[in-house]
Amino acid sequence: MSSRMTDAFTPRQLPLDLGHEPGYSRDDLIVSASNMAAVDIVDRWPGWISPVVVLAGPTGSGKTHLAAVWKAESDAIVIGAQNIGAVSGETGPFLIDDIGSGQLDEAGLFHLINSVRQSGSSLLMTSRKWPANWPVTLPDLASRLKAATTVEIGEPDDMLLSGVLYKLFADRQIAVDPNVISFLVSHIERSLSTANRIVERLDRAALERKSKITRALAASVVTAIDEGQAAFDL
Repeated sequence: MSSRMTDAFTPRQLPLDLGHEPGYSRDDLIVSASNMAAVDIVDRWPGWISPVVVLAGPTGSGKTHLAAVWKAESDAIVIGAQNIGAVSGETGPFLIDDIGSGQLDEAGLFHLINSVRQSGSSLLMTSRKWPANWPVTLPDLASRLKAATTVEIGEPDDMLLSGVLYKLFADRQIAVDPNVISFLVSHIERSLSTANRIVERLDRAALERKSKITRALAASVVTAIDEGQAAFDL
C-alpha cells in the first residue's frame, strides 16, 4: 500500500473546540499608527468635543473591539441601526455598531442625536463607510452627521497585525517562531478577523498532526483558506 493510501486510512486526532474567543478588553487592545486616533478618541470619553462620534474603517480593522472597550467604560445602551426609534425614555450613552451599510432608521437617528445633544449624553457609531456615504435622505440628519466627529481606522499595519497574531497565539498558550509571524503578516488578508481565523485553523491543524506550528504548516493553511477549502490535507 502506498504512503498516500496509508495516510488516507490513518485516523486523525480531532481536537476539542475549547471555545477560544478573542479578548475585547482595553488590555487586549494593541495600538499602532493605523488605529491610534480611534483609540485616543475612545480613551478621551467622556471629554469629547462632540457628543456624537463615528469610527469609520474597513471590515476587520478593529471597530468592534474599540466599540466593546467604550461600551464597558461607558455602560452604553446598544441600539440596532434599523430600529433606533424604538429607544425611548433612555438617556444613554448609546452605541450603534455597523451602521450605514444597510437599512437606516433616519428619523430615529435624527431624534436620537438631538436627544443626546440636549441631555449632554454620548453616541458612538461604527461604520464601514464615512457618514457622507450613508443612505441618508433627510437634510436635517445629514447636517447633524456633518457635525459629528468622524475618526478613520485604517487597515491593520505590520506592527498591529504582528502584535495581534502574537497575542492570539499566546491566548492559546502557543509559542511560535518570528518567521511564522512574518510569513503570516506578508500573506494573509489585512484583517483582524482573518488573523483570528488563521490562528484558529493553525491551532487545530497542529493538534491534528501533533506537530509544532511551522512556516510550512502556515503556508499550507493560508493556501487552503485562499482556495476556499473547508477541509484540507497538510
